[in-house]
Parts: sequence; structure tokens; C-alpha cells
Amino acid sequence: MSIVDFLGDKQVFFNKAIIILAMNSMKNTSTYTEDNIRSLDWKEHIRLRPGMYIGKLGDGSSPDDGIYILLKEILDNCIDEFVMGAGKTIEIIINENNVSVRDYGRGIPLGKVIDVVSKMNTGGKYDSRAFKKSVGLNGVGTKAVNALSETFVVESIRENQTKKVKFEFGIVTEDSPLEKSNKRRGTKVIFSPDRKIFKNFKYRPEYVERMIKNYVFLNPGLTIDFNGEKFFSENGLKDLLEDQSNEKDILYSIIHLRGEDIEIAITHSKTQYSEEYHSFVNGQHTTQGGTHQAAFREGLVKTIREHFGKNFEAADIRKSIIAALSIKVMEPVFESQTKTKLGSTEMGDGLPSVRSYIIDFLNNELDNFLHKNQDVAELILKKILQAEKERKELSGIRKLARERAKKANLHNKKLRDCRVHLSDLKKDHRLDSTLFITEGDSASGSITKSRDVNTQAVFSLRGKPLNSFGMSKKIVYENEEFNLLQAALNIEESLENLRYNNIVIATDADVDGMHIRLLLITFFLQFFPELIKEGHLYILQTPLFRVRNKKETIYCYNEDERKEALVKLKGKPEITRFKGLGEISPDEFKYFIGDDIRLDPVMLDKQTTIEELLLFYMGKNTPDRQKFIINNLKVELDYAEEIIELAK
Repeated sequence: MSIVDFLGDKQVFFNKAIIILAMNSMKNTSTYTEDNIRSLDWKEHIRLRPGMYIGKLGDGSSPDDGIYILLKEILDNCIDEFVMGAGKTIEIIINENNVSVRDYGRGIPLGKVIDVVSKMNTGGKYDSRAFKKSVGLNGVGTKAVNALSETFVVESIRENQTKKVKFEFGIVTEDSPLEKSNKRRGTKVIFSPDRKIFKNFKYRPEYVERMIKNYVFLNPGLTIDFNGEKFFSENGLKDLLEDQSNEKDILYSIIHLRGEDIEIAITHSKTQYSEEYHSFVNGQHTTQGGTHQAAFREGLVKTIREHFGKNFEAADIRKSIIAALSIKVMEPVFESQTKTKLGSTEMGDGLPSVRSYIIDFLNNELDNFLHKNQDVAELILKKILQAEKERKELSGIRKLARERAKKANLHNKKLRDCRVHLSDLKKDHRLDSTLFITEGDSASGSITKSRDVNTQAVFSLRGKPLNSFGMSKKIVYENEEFNLLQAALNIEESLENLRYNNIVIATDADVDGMHIRLLLITFFLQFFPELIKEGHLYILQTPLFRVRNKKETIYCYNEDERKEALVKLKGKPEITRFKGLGEISPDEFKYFIGDDIRLDPVMLDKQTTIEELLLFYMGKNTPDRQKFIINNLKVELDYAEEIIELAK
């Protein structure tokens, strides 16, 4: 049959086609009616788009995971009370999934308790007479905590009365009447994050303590009690730098400068290569910097150049610097609800711009300090000249290294990048961006096929990396693996332009994998310790066992989980022991790097310097290290007989 015979009369065919197209068009259009228009209430919108309010979700393995943002939102309100001179103590209790925060401020006005925690864009901070320079300005934070919690209880005590309300998933379940009370005034909030949203979450005390320390460093005179341990600071940002750095690694005593609405602390590291900054606005830790941090870096360079009368390179002046900056701004503008980067250009209150204010402050106060403390000025000058010498020695090598890195990336030899760096994705997904550093073609291939191409990138190692202990920065440019890794991360000068928020070491759970993991950690400790200090480095947990029968498959990350799986599945299920990442198929791997990803953060013990740490684990002290390994050896053969029996 010809096409003409099949279609019949062409005119009839075209008429039919037009009718069919018109009917389809009408059908598609008819589905868009008033019934398609929805108005979400406040809690539905937050629960549908939690990332808009708290950034990424996570399970608590990262300091910027959502469960810490929930705690921060409640604490910010307590801090605002302290700043206004109401309440010098905050009490925090975290017991597994439950969080309790109690302040002794003025208390929420009793007739507005429900509105303040459940009605969007409602709060007292719109009235600048009550909160002059507040952290939370948009009346959203507490509502987000309420909506994203299984239970949320708020109690306000003031004027010898108390008002208590309980919510479940943002819905009022108990509205207690006003009662007389002889308790101290203030506000108490108890909440339990929703386990369906924050899967397998766990609060890590280290991250909570870091948050608490920042609050007390920024608010001298404030005491925060966390699970019975009290945190207090007398010297503000000076205490912060002392807490963050080991005194053995500090080049000179910390320079501590204070002014109206501004505080700065500065020192240099003896061994660290990159710049390290801790910046804050109205008590908020701006981990991504912003206009104030950029102004500080500019003002530091300008002041140093003018003080010594020499046009030093900016990179030489800032090399190895460790600094903390805090400013207070009227109605600050941040780039997101999580307030990690300042966008404001004005200080408010008739003051000059943020940039001018900070630069002028440094020009006056830092210059005066250096004139009065010539010994510190000489140490800084010596450090700058040393940096200048090293830069000139490395200039040729750096140029060649950058060209090699660019060429390698163009040919996609090492890095399989993600799309997060595209302008339309960057803002929404930067906190979720991850680089997996893995070994071998099979492992990197599995991760590459399983990953989320929007937010997850893969860097493939070729064999074991070099032991960089005791080597100079020169090796970073001369060694191809290190040079390409540095280029992929974009961390040559500082963390300000770090391309991935999470850097995940993904190696096999065997001796070689552990060795590669140790060598990579050594590289970061040696040349980029601030990556670890700021909580960017992780170890990927992958399952050790797969236990399955015909109906169900359970992946087990440790021996206890394996035993629980055996009990649950009963009988004689099939048990597989994964020895390498390459053994896990891409179809399975997607479960381990997706929503249920398990990460172990790499953390530093401030009691030990990085130099001491590297010397012990990577130095030539074999007998001491051997003794340590023997004393801490964990024998994992207790389940061998059981596996053999099941395999019969």
C-alpha cells in the first residue's frame, strides 16, 4: 500500500489532522483551571521547599547541615535578647533527637506567642527601636524550625505569667491558657527535627560546641550552658583565634583591635600556606565571606603597604594570615536565608559604606598598633619578605603547573565535573556541591555513573599519591596529582573561591585504601589545613556487607548492623563482603552517595599541632607508631565462624 492510498484524500487527511490537533490543544488547555491554582500555607511551603529556609538538609555530619541551622535559628533569637541587655545566660540541652533552648530575656509578648512561631513575616525585629542590629530580620527562622519539627513546644514567661503552646509538624495540638508563674522571665523552646526530612540524623557535639563558642566569642559576658558544660569569653575574637590555633604555630601574639561596631583579631601562622578568615555580621558566622571580608583583605594590604612604604604583592602580605572580623550593620542583607554571605554595602546609622568603614579602621588602628609594637611589625615584614622570595622561586613552576592543569581539565583526564558552577545552579546548590576523590578506574567509574551530575564531581587518582610530609609547597606544583587536585578545588591562594563545599575521600576499606586515605589527609594537613578546620573534608562510608534473601536486601556498614540484618532476614541469607568500591555496581552505589550518604568528618584536635600530628603518623618514628597501632588494634574476626557456618 502506497502512502497516498494509506492517507486517502489529502484534503480530508489535513482536515482530520487539524481537528485532532485542535482537540488535543483544547484537551491540554482544559486541564489548566482554577483547580490547578494552589495557595500553600506557611508550613506546607517550608516543608515542600526546606532548602529555601535552611540550606541543605544532611544528617548532621557537616556543620552546615539543616539540623544545626534549626538550632541556630532559635539561638539567634536568644542572642538578640542578650544584645538588647536582657538575659546573660542561655541553656541548651540536646538528648538524642530532642533539643531544648532556654534564655532569660524579656520573653515573647504573651498574646503573640502563636503568631511569632507560626505566622510568616511576624516578629519584633522589624521595629528597629526594639532590635537595632539584629541577626534575624525577616520573621522566618523560628517558623522554619516549627514546620520542620515533629514536635515543637514554645513557652514564654513574663510579668509573672506563662504561656505554653505545643505544635506537631507546624499544627497546634495544645494551646494552654495563661497561668501564673514565679519562674524567671524568658523563653523556652523544645523541638525534635522531623526524621522523615532529616534522615538518620545525629547532632555532633563538636559542631554544636563550635557554634556555641562563636556566640560567646562575639558576645563577651554571655554564658552558654551546653549539656552541663559552660562556655564563656572575656576577650572576644582574641579568644576565638587562640581557640582555633595552637599557640606553638602562632608567629606573634594576636593583634586585637576594637571599635564601635567593629572588632578585629590578626596573627600569622608559622607553617600554614593559605589565608584563613573567620568573619561575622551581627553575630552571624558568614562562612562564605562577603563585602566585609573583601574589605578587610583590601584594607590589610593597603595598611601594610603604607606602613612599610613598599608596594608588596597582595598575596605576599596575606600569605599565612589568620584573622577574625566582626561588624554590626543596620538591617544587613544576606545572599540567602542561612546568612552565610553578606551582600550589604552600607553600615547604616549615617556611617560610611562597609568597605570605607573597615579600610579606614585598619588604616588608623592597625597602623597605630604596628608603630607601637615594632617587634610585631618586624616579624610581619620578615614573613612578607619570605613569602615574596618563595613566590618568585615558584613563579615559573606555577605558570607551567597552571597550564598543565588547564590542559588536563580540558581533556577530562582527571576531573569529571558537576554542573553546580553554572550560573543558574550555583546559588541553589553550592552547599550541596561535592567532590569525590577516588582511586582506580572501576571505583571512579561506579561513582561517576551513580552520581548526581548537578552537584557531585569525581576526581580520579592514579595509584597512591606521594607522601608529602615535610615537603615544601613546591611539590604541589611539581606533582601532577597534587597540582590537578589543587586546580580542581581552586584553593591555591585561599578558600574564598573553593569550588566544592564537601571534599570526600572515597577509597576501599582495605589496607591500600586506608593508606591512600592517610596520604590524602597528610596532603591537606600539610598545605591546606584550613579545609579541615572549616569542616570541608570527609571520609565516605560505604557498606561492608550486603545481606539479602529473595525478598529483601540490607546493606550493613558495621558488624552490629550485619548482626541485626541476620536476625531480621532469618534463615540463611546470602552475605557478601565488599572489599573494594569497584565491586559495588553503579545501580547499588547510587544508594550510598544519594540522600542516605554517610560521611565521617575529618576533625583536628586543637591540643596537638599539625606539625606534631604529621610527625607522629608520617615521620620516621616507626617504633612509637608500631606500639600505637598494636595498642589500638581492633580484631575483626569475632564473626568469621558465623559467616563460615552460614556459607555451608
